[in-house]
Amino acid sequence: MSRERFVVHLPVRAADLDGARGFARAICRALGFLADVERAGTTVSWEDEQSVRHWVWCDRVLDGGRRCPRAADHDGDCGGR
Repeated sequence: MSRERFVVHLPVRAADLDGARGFARAICRALGFLADVERAGTTVSWEDEQSVRHWVWCDRVLDGGRRCPRAADHDGDCGGR
């Protein structure tokens, strides 16, 4: 049986976009043991502008098909933490 993909919207309070991204990264780390959580696809948005999403993680695909594990808009090269 194949399973479908869903997006879970979890409203949180944060001081700004960087704070919301930090909160989302913490949630991803806490749920990292769950195989069905797709960390790389995590985005955040303002409650009143949910169609405008901001990436939490860098979305660059590296050698071997894995994604860069660093935060979105990071400085320097992609790769290790």
